[in-house]
Amino acid sequence: MTEVALRTAALRKDFGGLTAVNDVALECRVGQMHAVIGPNGAGKTTLINLLSGDLAPSSGRIEILGRDVTGLPPHRISQLGVGRSYQRTNIFMRFTVFENCRLAAQSRLPSSMRFLRAAARYRAVNEAAAQAIELAELGGREQLPASSLSHGERRQLEVAMTLATQPKVLLLDEPLAGMGGEESARMVELLKKLVPGHAMLLVEHDMDAVFALAGLLTVMVNGAVLASGTPESIRANREVQEAYLGSPGHE
Repeated sequence: MTEVALRTAALRKDFGGLTAVNDVALECRVGQMHAVIGPNGAGKTTLINLLSGDLAPSSGRIEILGRDVTGLPPHRISQLGVGRSYQRTNIFMRFTVFENCRLAAQSRLPSSMRFLRAAARYRAVNEAAAQAIELAELGGREQLPASSLSHGERRQLEVAMTLATQPKVLLLDEPLAGMGGEESARMVELLKKLVPGHAMLLVEHDMDAVFALAGLLTVMVNGAVLASGTPESIRANREVQEAYLGSPGHE
């Protein structure tokens, strides 16, 4: 078995009288794509926000690479090896592809950069940015402004920015959102390429993509885990069919 890079235990998040995440326990291993699915309002994005530090849990525990990170702020969790993408594209439109990735790579530095030294002189930062661009299949677009990219390419750029931080754990929140068929297929192939060497937690509504990518699925309904298992066992689970997969018009 490969290394457990991400683990939660009895994770809970309350917003007043609403429990958005209720007693969630899951694991994600290096070399594994673990997808979290469920209807809108199931608590999936709240779960991602807890894991990335954007929200503090009400109770429970989060471990990254064996270390308790419960309640740590996002920048500390990122520095410990967690990269995260968002539902909405989170890039600097006026910056080039390379500049966006270089800024992401700079966030890995243990201290702020010297103001009188050009960022371009930081070889390790530049190399991390360049490698991330190649991994995200944006080679040749380095000097293009992000505003000139297609929607699918902007999503690839966001993945590249995440990779530029050299994460061990990738948290991907609907990376295929808003894509057409060709763009979705390209993103699926890109994510498949990234699975070796990373522990990947995917939240996605595109079930074709989920079943093409994930080796393990967790189904959430009303903040709680309804079922967890292989794609085959989830497809065959009657409760899951009734709550999500078998319901007409699910997203």
